[in-house]
Amino acid sequence: MPGNSLSSKLYQSACEIIPGGVNSPVRAFRNVDGEPFFVRAAKGCRLWDVDGNELIDYVGTWGPAILGHAPIPIIEAVSEAAKRGVSFGTPNPFEIEMARLIVDWVPSVEKVRMVNSGTEATMSAIRLARGFTGRDKVIKFAGCYHGHVDSLLVAAGSGALTHGEPDSAGVPAAFAAETIALPFNDTESVEQAFAAGKEDIAAVILEPIPANAGLFFPRDGYLEFLREITKKHGALLIFDEVMTGFRVARGGAQQLYGVMPDLTALGKVIGGGLPVGAFGGRADIMDQLAPDGPVYQAGTLSGNPLAMAAGLAQLREMEKHRGWQRLEEIGATFESGIRRVMAQAGRDYTFHRVGSMFCLFFTGDAVFDLDSAKAAAQGDAFKSFFHACLERGIFFAPSPYETGFLCMAHAEEDIARTVEVIGEVFAEGRV
Repeated sequence: MPGNSLSSKLYQSACEIIPGGVNSPVRAFRNVDGEPFFVRAAKGCRLWDVDGNELIDYVGTWGPAILGHAPIPIIEAVSEAAKRGVSFGTPNPFEIEMARLIVDWVPSVEKVRMVNSGTEATMSAIRLARGFTGRDKVIKFAGCYHGHVDSLLVAAGSGALTHGEPDSAGVPAAFAAETIALPFNDTESVEQAFAAGKEDIAAVILEPIPANAGLFFPRDGYLEFLREITKKHGALLIFDEVMTGFRVARGGAQQLYGVMPDLTALGKVIGGGLPVGAFGGRADIMDQLAPDGPVYQAGTLSGNPLAMAAGLAQLREMEKHRGWQRLEEIGATFESGIRRVMAQAGRDYTFHRVGSMFCLFFTGDAVFDLDSAKAAAQGDAFKSFFHACLERGIFFAPSPYETGFLCMAHAEEDIARTVEVIGEVFAEGRV
């Protein structure tokens, strides 16, 4: 909302002292040729910016706000925890509670360690896989984003795609050389990679449901194939479930597909909106971490009592209120509405949804990997769609490479209004 708005003035001020005016690149709205708005408050599924505009939110803090913004149980849990201290630097009981919940709910996890972000979780899982196997190389897939880890910023998704920089400056070539980037959903390329260097590959890491280049799905049998070939060659299988963990199902994508990785990276939902991450897996692998083993990993604020209290409150609310079943119902209603207005407008677009995650591609072609997602992005169409929705009070992520999120606070009237707006945008011929 550029111009003389308070958001615009704040953005100009931020640009003077913060690189790009933002603390995470996609927030800058560069991919939609706009300026970001600044939020004054958030509650439920709504945001209010500093200029008084009210928006129905489908970004949801990029995933963590599965209950919605500022839910009372989380506010109360954080408040009570803060009264006893915001950080200790020593163990606290919440860490055990969270670890126990993760071990109980995530099928493959026998032991888990807390960190402070999804990037830390994937970085640490990779280091652990290399330490456990004694090998150096890692296979990743084009379009799967695993945080801003040097060796994984190769054919990355998410913000890297948004800014036209799939590979980042500042990453030594020697680091990137240890990463083998392959197309997602392609079994032959994986087989060839193992045939060429099976004694060197420590792990295969992937988003089991890629959600950082839009949203697309593994083909039937693909995750099972990765499980079998890694086991055959003594490599580890790592699922990056920072997005899908506790989001697509109680036990994440691995519960949904019935495929058990060796290690899992988690984040977002388990922090209730506070900075958090975790990685866990087989006990014999996790026991290689210091202080028991030779693989070093540490963090001053890991297991922070406020983050643990918030995450526990959120997950218990989800369990208490049949959250995943409810989100599927909300998602099905949303999808039905979107498909209805697409049909009415004669739009043969591709709409993907799993539970409360969704993405609309402005193409009728199949989207199943990075190349097909990039072909479907259609930047001008997305820009028009984004701004037309924002003008009407609907906030989608400012990039065609991001996934949308529904939450427990999205009521029938919110969904109905959103579908109505999208129908208006289609009718105007803006996309």
